[in-house]
Amino acid sequence: MSTAGHILWADDEIDLLRSHVLFLENRGYRVTCVTNGADAIEAVSQDDLVDVVLLDEHMPGLGGLEALSAIKRKRPDVPVVMVTKSEEERLMEEALGGQISDYLTKPVNPSQILLTLKRLLESIPLRNARVSQDYMQRFGAISSALGDRIGHSAWISLYRELVHHDRQLENDEDARQVLAGQFREANRGFGRYIEEAYPTWISACRSRANIDRPLLSHEIVSHWIKPFLEANQRVVFLVIDCMRYDQWLEFPSLLAPLFSIQTDFHYGILPTATPYARNAIFSGLLPQEIARRYPKMWQGEDGDEHSRNQYEEPLLTDCLKRLNLDNFTMRYRKLIGKEDGRSFARDVNQYLQADLNAIVINFVDILAHSRSDSDVIRELSPDERAYRALTRIWFKHSWLYQSLRTLSQQNCTIVITTDHGAVRSLHGTKVRGDRDTSTALRYKYGRNLQVNSQHAIVVRDAHAYGLPNTRAGNCYIIAKEDYYFVYPTNFNHYRNLYNDSMQHGGASMEEMILPVITLRPRAT
Repeated sequence: MSTAGHILWADDEIDLLRSHVLFLENRGYRVTCVTNGADAIEAVSQDDLVDVVLLDEHMPGLGGLEALSAIKRKRPDVPVVMVTKSEEERLMEEALGGQISDYLTKPVNPSQILLTLKRLLESIPLRNARVSQDYMQRFGAISSALGDRIGHSAWISLYRELVHHDRQLENDEDARQVLAGQFREANRGFGRYIEEAYPTWISACRSRANIDRPLLSHEIVSHWIKPFLEANQRVVFLVIDCMRYDQWLEFPSLLAPLFSIQTDFHYGILPTATPYARNAIFSGLLPQEIARRYPKMWQGEDGDEHSRNQYEEPLLTDCLKRLNLDNFTMRYRKLIGKEDGRSFARDVNQYLQADLNAIVINFVDILAHSRSDSDVIRELSPDERAYRALTRIWFKHSWLYQSLRTLSQQNCTIVITTDHGAVRSLHGTKVRGDRDTSTALRYKYGRNLQVNSQHAIVVRDAHAYGLPNTRAGNCYIIAKEDYYFVYPTNFNHYRNLYNDSMQHGGASMEEMILPVITLRPRAT
């Protein structure tokens, strides 16, 4: 019977690794186990079909390093993976010298071993092998970080690293499967972190307490726009609806010749949905404060929630007034269809007659919804890789890129951000509520909402989350990870209907950790 490969595993504690061995055998590998270096040398000598040696560094008697030299004398072609308790410099030197093909740090994870074997045995092209190896070396450190209590800055760093690996591992499906599991594990931890930390952030926003917290949606204008205006710089403020960080990363290679690029981050407010987050951006207020100050603007509870975003221009005008920026001229425009965009591209220089130009761009949000509604778009973007690629294709040929090229010749500063991201929703969870419960898939508000608390943040105190009380009740539920809400009636039908759709409104890294990009033209 053919196998995926013949592995010789030498470890004096091999009995404790039986689950790892079974893991490999279930994936088609033949695994021979020995407990010391001498037996490893003998096994290699007797069986020239050994494909890879997993060699524990520290074993009684003949240790791993001593066995390594003998194995290489007998089989210089066989890859040897050293398993060690610490990353020591000599192992790096051995690796560079070709004595070992890789090394793993204890405790090893079965998925780490699997990826290493795949890389060594399946003749992956050199670049992909290096990329997989880089992720393998980081796998344990990422998992360790997820087990620690980390803060908002560390979560940004971790998310950026996961996105980096996701973009790099384009051609290694096995590595991508491992990464997908680690991404979900990270989002599980992130949901718990947000549930604990978010009310503290909101309290500090109200009291202006000096605590370590991230900047939130409603602080973008005061933190990133105000300083440029006060320095008498013309600002173009682009809010691209529903743009994830990994989507943004498709743009810099095209923009780098035109602009210097600075990347910062803010956290999107909850729920990560347009009526809440984008109004917060333009008003400089939390949703509860918006509802209190502008009760007539907070509409849509009984109908289309996007009707709440009809008032972005007056909200921004009032925000500038509160920030003592009302002496600067402002122009606002929302670009929805392609004709709006083409018109903007033709007239973009005229916009610079105003000090601040606030532009809302809806295409990426339309793309996310189209993926749910259109079989053609879903076929073109079956996963995150293709979804990003589709974004890049659009941008490269878009009126937005054309507009930015025009602006690169002008003396202005461009600030780009988003109100929220989106998550690929793969798991339905049951929710119970009355007929007045809102209809969104990743967040809901109403009376007596019931949901699995492991799958959602249950908000009983709207005030603590900076949210308005609603006529339908004060309870909000906000989905964690990649869950979406489905009513028990016809559960399977609606779960299948919305499965694998791009949704927003919940608490995930993709929806909440959002880029703020500052572009400065190189030509000026």
